[in-house]
Amino acid sequence: MFRLSIISLSLLLAGCISLDPDYQRPAAPVPSVWAAQGTQPAASNVLTDWQHIMTDARLNNVVERALTSNRDLQEAIADIESARALYGEQRASLFPSADAELSQTRSRTQDAGVSSSATADGAVSSFEIDLFGRNRSLSQAAKETWLASESTARNTRLTLIAETSTAWITLAADNGNLKLAQDTMTSAADSLRITQLRQKEGVASGPDVSSSMAIYQQARASVASYQTLVAQDINALNLLVGDTVPQNLLPDTLESLSPQAIALVPAGVSSSVLLRRPDVQEAEHNLKSANADIGAARANFFPSLSLTASAGVGSSSLSNLFSHGTNVWSFAPSLSLPLFTGGSNTAQLRYAEAEKKGLIAAYEKAIQSAFKDVSNALARRATLDEQRDAQQQYVAAAQSSYDISRRSYEAGAGDYLTVLTNQRSLWSAQQDLIALQQTDFENRITLWQSLGGGVK
Repeated sequence: MFRLSIISLSLLLAGCISLDPDYQRPAAPVPSVWAAQGTQPAASNVLTDWQHIMTDARLNNVVERALTSNRDLQEAIADIESARALYGEQRASLFPSADAELSQTRSRTQDAGVSSSATADGAVSSFEIDLFGRNRSLSQAAKETWLASESTARNTRLTLIAETSTAWITLAADNGNLKLAQDTMTSAADSLRITQLRQKEGVASGPDVSSSMAIYQQARASVASYQTLVAQDINALNLLVGDTVPQNLLPDTLESLSPQAIALVPAGVSSSVLLRRPDVQEAEHNLKSANADIGAARANFFPSLSLTASAGVGSSSLSNLFSHGTNVWSFAPSLSLPLFTGGSNTAQLRYAEAEKKGLIAAYEKAIQSAFKDVSNALARRATLDEQRDAQQQYVAAAQSSYDISRRSYEAGAGDYLTVLTNQRSLWSAQQDLIALQQTDFENRITLWQSLGGGVK
């Protein structure tokens, strides 16, 4: 009988009933593979952490600094600690709170003279026995909120890695454009000098000099513009990192980087990896929290049993308290049954159920948005190599046309307008090539990020 009583009490204290709905993860409303992958076999274990994607040692170092000093990430980590503390506070309601008190009172009256009393008590104060799992549901909801905050921090971390890498690549691209503008300005200055000499010799016309001056000033303005952009890129990178990035960690031109400075995620990835994305995991934890809230709202319709109890000893003197004291105890259970709440309990339950419906939709949309991100990145990836190769051939052809027209003009067999037209075409083609190279690197970052990365 004693053993049965202990078992029964344990079940009462733990809460033997849960009114939470059975949680079923909603089916992902997306295909199992991406259309851009064709018939490539699906795989789910191809992703790796960021150190194996950002392979340039300087970029790797810059990202490490950002993960240490970025203020947004520090704020997200603080949010985790806050949510974890709230979970601990809520979970404490599952256990009784025991207090011990030792007191002595000494008083004097006209009739009895001086008297004294001493008491030692141990008490359990108004502990709610979780018969229908209300407190356990609230604790589970708080836990899922905490886990959602962890997913938020992981998403912040993933975004920070991607944004820092993109800012570093943008700086490299603008360094390349600055160098191109400087080279063009040097070439235009040389052409202007030659044209002015030919004018003095009566070979070149005034319009030739004016046209040569125009392209020189255009290149000069571009140099100043890209100098501004480079300075702004460095400021943006410093903000992301949370500190001043040393000069030796900044990139040179984009062309100087290895083609594998940012590795390409292997093809053939199953769409199931989207479930690993931090934003998708955050949405699911929020959904689980709402599911637990329904259980707590259901429990409000049932009786609640609270227990207040104390036990101790009393004596006329402190010295006799634990040897000759008198045992005292009290036991005061109370049962509360909701009879009329004005519809409050029903409204709370309907609110919790509506919240869950909304969060199911949010979870499914998070997966669909993730699928779209990957699909867009793969679609860009499918044509990028061909476009870059064509642009490289175009730059080579434009360079050849410019060289031929310039030699022809210097030999007196061509006109200067053709030289200027070919020079502008070459400059524009070179700028487009830098833009495509930048797009290539950024697409690799985006693809890795949209697949959820390998951030732990």
